[in-house]
Amino acid sequence: MSQIESPRVVSKEEWLQARKAHLKNEKALTRMRDLVARERRDLPWVKIEKEYVFATLEGKKTLAELFGTNSQLVIHHFMFGPDWNAGCPSCSLEADHAEGAIVHLANHDVSYVRVSRAPLEKLEAYRRRMGWTATWASSQGSDFNFDFQVSFAREDLEAGRLYYNYQAIEDPKYFSEELPGLSVFYRDESGSVFHTYSSYARGNEEVIGAFVYLDITPKGRNEKEIMDWVRRHDEYDASPANVSCHSC
Repeated sequence: MSQIESPRVVSKEEWLQARKAHLKNEKALTRMRDLVARERRDLPWVKIEKEYVFATLEGKKTLAELFGTNSQLVIHHFMFGPDWNAGCPSCSLEADHAEGAIVHLANHDVSYVRVSRAPLEKLEAYRRRMGWTATWASSQGSDFNFDFQVSFAREDLEAGRLYYNYQAIEDPKYFSEELPGLSVFYRDESGSVFHTYSSYARGNEEVIGAFVYLDITPKGRNEKEIMDWVRRHDEYDASPANVSCHSC
């Protein structure tokens, strides 16, 4: 961990003056966040015409069936490739936070499901290891991950053909064939499903509360590369090699 060099120490009165000045920016950010949230809710929708089928503990399910009894669905595109032995540490951090929110989402007409390309047995083994309760579905053999730009064919990576976070990536050699994302869907009374929103990369940070806590501390996130400090929650007592989403 890095050390804080020469912190500026002042009187309580001077600190209060500086804090109030900073509060103006915090309030502006809050108002901007509210504005962005309203704009997000006002985005147009796209009707899902393709039928996607997933493997779950309850058997095969379509995208519409993943909603359960709710009309809204949040899907965590969890990085876990078919030949991986464990899920991405950074996606695991996000999943840790979602676990506490699930009961609140479910009582607000929102279902939450994780989707990865790894086979169901691998997902279930890792879910048990992490102690999670959320539904996890395998999209192996489906176009779902590719259509929502979170999985990529190796030949496309090698050829430099990568489209992620709504833009072409000029140098994809630093990227994995699996990348993180969140997608939101709505199911109407007729059973039609609509895609309403997706976020990728740092766009997912809003749902990771650990970032907010770290950002209010003097050392902040204390990272040289994005999320290089993140470990799976059962690995912190060990000393694993640095690992991030792009080196899973």
